Formats: sequence, structure tokens, C-alpha cells
Amino acid sequence: MKESDMMNDFKFKKKYGQNFLQNKAIINKIAQVADIKNNSLIIEVGPGSGNLTVQLAILYKDSNILAYEIDTSLKNSLLDRLKDYNNVKVLFSDFLKVDIVSDVSEYDYNGLYFVSNVPYYITTPILFKLIFSNLSFEKIVMMVQKEVGDRFCSKVNTKDYGALTVILNYFFNVRKEFVVDRNQFYPRPNVDSVVVSFSRKEILERLDDKDFFMKLVHDSFQFRRKTLRNNLKKYNLELVESILNKYGYDLSVRAEALDYKIFVDIANTLSDS
Repeated sequence: MKESDMMNDFKFKKKYGQNFLQNKAIINKIAQVADIKNNSLIIEVGPGSGNLTVQLAILYKDSNILAYEIDTSLKNSLLDRLKDYNNVKVLFSDFLKVDIVSDVSEYDYNGLYFVSNVPYYITTPILFKLIFSNLSFEKIVMMVQKEVGDRFCSKVNTKDYGALTVILNYFFNVRKEFVVDRNQFYPRPNVDSVVVSFSRKEILERLDDKDFFMKLVHDSFQFRRKTLRNNLKKYNLELVESILNKYGYDLSVRAEALDYKIFVDIANTLSDS
């Protein structure tokens, strides 16, 4: 089935955040940004019309693609469109509920990648699922809502810098690749989009307790206009301040002023005490 036939027959569902990217040049650019090694495994969520899936299958024909699609009404048309690509497997499941580690274990691969135009309403849950899977992704490439992408890529002491920025910067080198205008989608969404890449850091700072680190970061940003003295009242403030002093800060600082490495240091000190 051709893409145009799918678009004519398909009833778009708002609950799944379905807006299909049509511009083939942009689709190809997303696939190229991933820069995937030979004999790798590529995970995609929400293939929809299969536009990006097809491009990935052609460009990286020596790699396998494992795609997850929640909308079972797409099954016949999507499988028909992908029938000529023997390196693609589609699972019609809710990605947030699957055992990704088990699914991936069925493949032999040199590198693991995630490339997807994700449904915007589950962007953050998808990222956290990838992080907590403990799978080693070489690179994650996502097209997300522009405002969300701005937060992912924000710098210290900017209005978009927040808990999610800190957490992502611990695990990845985050890069804003390019903006995609809303007019490139059908149906047309109300926002522009941006393609963001997350490249795995070869060496991570020692982190004694990942869950504790993430809770500390979220608590630090709980009330953005309040200082750490107020946001971290339930923690050992004496220890927190001793770490802050090492970097030239005290408890009157706001979380938005601190680099992720300082939060790692605070988390390790508190969890060791």
C-alpha cells in the first residue's frame, strides 16, 4: 500500500497523538542524523504510516528495525507497506508496557539505537523507560515538540533549564539537530517540532544510587523560585551546603544555577552518609 492511500483511508486518532511527517527530505535527514553502524538494532516507536521505517530500512539495510505501534487499526496497511523489507519487525503493542529488555535479547547486534518521531504526549515517559532499561543505547534520535526540545538542550541559568535537563545531561550528550515546521505534518499540529539527539557518554560520573539522584534533582526544582534551603528541607542541609561550598555556592542558590555534576556530588554524599 502506498503512503498516499494510507493517508486517504486513515482516521487519525488524537488519543495517540497521530501527526504523520510527509516531507521525504526531512525523513531522510532524521535517518542520517542517527549515523547507525552496520549490524545494529534500531528501535522505533509509533511508525504510523511507515515513512521513517522505510527510510531506515533502506539506509541501514545491514541492521534490524524493531518497531512498536499501539494502533492496531494500522496493522494491515503498515505490514503491507513494509512487506518488502525483511529487516523490519513490527510489534503492535504499547511500548510503555512491553519488556524491552526481553524483546531486544532476541537480536544479535553491534550497536543499539532509538530513532523515532515519538507521540509528543509520551516523550518523557519513553525517555525514562529507555534510561531505566539499563540498555546501552549508542544514540537516541527523537523528533519532539519544540518547547520540549528546548528544555532538553537548555543551559544552566536559563528559564528552560530544569530537572529533566539535569538528568539527561548526566547520561547523554544532548544536541538540538534541526527544527521542523508544523506545516510538514498531516494533520497539521499546533506546534513546531525539533529533532534532538542523545549520544551515550563513554564515561559516566560515579553515581551510587540512580533513583536517589533523580529524586534529589526533582525535589531541588520543586519550586523554581525557591532556594535549595527551602526545596531540600527534608535532606541533611549541613551536608548539602558542604558540597555546595566546594563549588562556590551556598544554600541560597537556586537549582537552575547548578551543573548536573554538582547534583551527582550531592547525591553521592547524602547516600553515603
